[in-house]
Amino acid sequence: MAEDLRILPGPGAPAGLVVPAAELLERFTHSSGPGGQGVNTADSRVQLSLDLATTSALDDEQRARVMTRLSTRLAGTVLTVEVQDQRAQRQNRTVARARLADLIRQALIPPVVRRATKPTRGSKRRRLAAKKRRSEVKQNRRRPHGD
Repeated sequence: MAEDLRILPGPGAPAGLVVPAAELLERFTHSSGPGGQGVNTADSRVQLSLDLATTSALDDEQRARVMTRLSTRLAGTVLTVEVQDQRAQRQNRTVARARLADLIRQALIPPVVRRATKPTRGSKRRRLAAKKRRSEVKQNRRRPHGD
């Protein structure tokens, strides 16, 4: 019944990723949300976990990037997503898989490196002209020098 988790292509994973179903751990518990009497009997809350340190879907560079980006969400090396939005377990499973895939996909995006650039000649000229104007304004406020 369990399927592999497919992560769409994007920056950091141009071909996309496939997490084998055997590496995903699904747990079901009682939900606290809507559902009336069914809440007490149906295990509709889904906890979907993936151990990032041992998954075969990531290479070493991707693993390091994901581990640092998601460090606040990890319990050790395990990333867990919990969903209880819907009444039906099947819908919650679908949402949990989508959220886990999206988290990993976002974490794989490489950081944008800022390239240092020189100020243009025109911007230097404008900056110096503005400083000169400001200096003249302040000089004109002074008391006249009696030579």
